[in-house]
Amino acid sequence: MKKVSTGTAKQGTTFSQSTLTIGLDLGDRNSWYCVLDQAGQIRLEQRVRTHAKTLREVFAAMPRSRIALETGTHSPWISRLLGELGHEVIVAHARKVRLIGESRKKDDRLDAQTLARLARIDPGLLCPAKHRSAQAQADLTVIRARAGLVRARTSLVNTARSLAKSYGERLRGCNVGNLNPEKAEGLSPELQAALEPLLAGIESVSEQIAEYNQRIETLAQQSYPQTALLKQIKGVGTLIALTYMLTLEDPHRFGKSRDVGCYLGLQPGRRNSGQNEPQMHISKEGDPYLRTLLVQGAQHILGPFGVDSDLRRWGLKLAERGGKNGKKRAIVATARKLAVLLHHLWVSGEVYAPLHNSNRMAVAVAA
Repeated sequence: MKKVSTGTAKQGTTFSQSTLTIGLDLGDRNSWYCVLDQAGQIRLEQRVRTHAKTLREVFAAMPRSRIALETGTHSPWISRLLGELGHEVIVAHARKVRLIGESRKKDDRLDAQTLARLARIDPGLLCPAKHRSAQAQADLTVIRARAGLVRARTSLVNTARSLAKSYGERLRGCNVGNLNPEKAEGLSPELQAALEPLLAGIESVSEQIAEYNQRIETLAQQSYPQTALLKQIKGVGTLIALTYMLTLEDPHRFGKSRDVGCYLGLQPGRRNSGQNEPQMHISKEGDPYLRTLLVQGAQHILGPFGVDSDLRRWGLKLAERGGKNGKKRAIVATARKLAVLLHHLWVSGEVYAPLHNSNRMAVAVAA
């Protein structure tokens, strides 16, 4: 078995101060890197443990280089570590680099070579992604942890209801937040004994979710007061506003507010060739959790409890076109408009007027 090297270089390998290009293929335990010189010749290929201390020792000994790596679980902290060492770090979009993802010769060493050669030729071919800061990632982890508990609670609730139905009985109440052992009092004794520990677990998870809700409210008020600008829209609460801000982090990275819809994968795909322009589904790129929250916000805006606004009127008019999936398309389109509107409010700091466009058109008609 080949030993995994953790040294800075092979014996006799020296690096000049000329510009080097490095491809780093990340793995959970070990990673592989390939070093190219200015002429495109391979100077070094080596495995290294995916550990902060080892990576620091290896890449601190190298001159300032251009290092390309793919997005993944370890890419956020490794990209920050390499940046602190003075290297130019390019985080390639894993889904865009087809030379690697669709290669018939899938190998960590060859993937590192491909990353290095693409970064040497043109970094734009890697569709570079930008990772958020360590603080934003830590704050977003609170929201992601809550989401994990919500998914776990949903699974437990579905299990409890399914077991009760298969026995010919039903649990009382439909609010998952209040599902506790008391709801099983009307069940048969044997079913009650079987479900009582499960319902106690659901109650415990609900209490933990409530604690996370309070932490998120406190975090938004103390560290991200701009969330108040986004919460002006009825249907956007603290969770959506804070997740939106932490996911985008820097609103000025987008030249136009409309670009946010594409960034979050809410824009229909495009494949125009010749005279063919097929209607395609949304790309679903970007952060899936934020996209889900925006869709939930759009459902509230278009639902029976949504307040009158330009966004609601536009969405309902779109839904009236009918069709098999007319309502679904309207919800997704409203979610895209909502993402654009949130970015505009964040950048401009304006006071949100729900019927701004409608009132302006009414004044124009009256004139």
